[in-house]
Amino acid sequence: MKHTLAILVENKPGVLTRVAGLFSRRGYNIESLAVGVTDNPEISRMTIVVKGNDHVLEQVSKQLNKLIDVIRVSDLEPDETIERELAFFKVKVDKGNRSEIMQIVDVFRAQIVDVGVKSLIVAVTGTDDKIEAIEQLLRNFGIIEEARTGKIAMNRGAKIVKQD
Repeated sequence: MKHTLAILVENKPGVLTRVAGLFSRRGYNIESLAVGVTDNPEISRMTIVVKGNDHVLEQVSKQLNKLIDVIRVSDLEPDETIERELAFFKVKVDKGNRSEIMQIVDVFRAQIVDVGVKSLIVAVTGTDDKIEAIEQLLRNFGIIEEARTGKIAMNRGAKIVKQD
């Protein structure tokens, strides 16, 4: 089972290394990682997706809470969370398939953000399922390059991840 963790940390050099190192030392693979500063420039928010059962998650959370630079660790419940990711796909194009690719882009409410003679870049935001679905369709035309941001997530409604 995948778990999405929202982690508030001090916005200092080396914090990402210490957090990622903790996962590495414990033998847990990070499926997705996104980091950005919060409304408080002294605090960053990490969104980390990790696979594992509840015991694994509990161990990781306990270890994270022991790190000095970690302010708060929250396991985000999928049913109570909004999740999105951004992906760029550079796709091979020619005269014969350009319009077909543009139709796929429209169906997924994605955007063409760059057009070249032999390629174009498609930007898409959404859930893992949406991004994987468009990727699968674009793969038929030839994906030259791909970049993904990693998932960001936030609780719905009044529940927040905040410094105490």
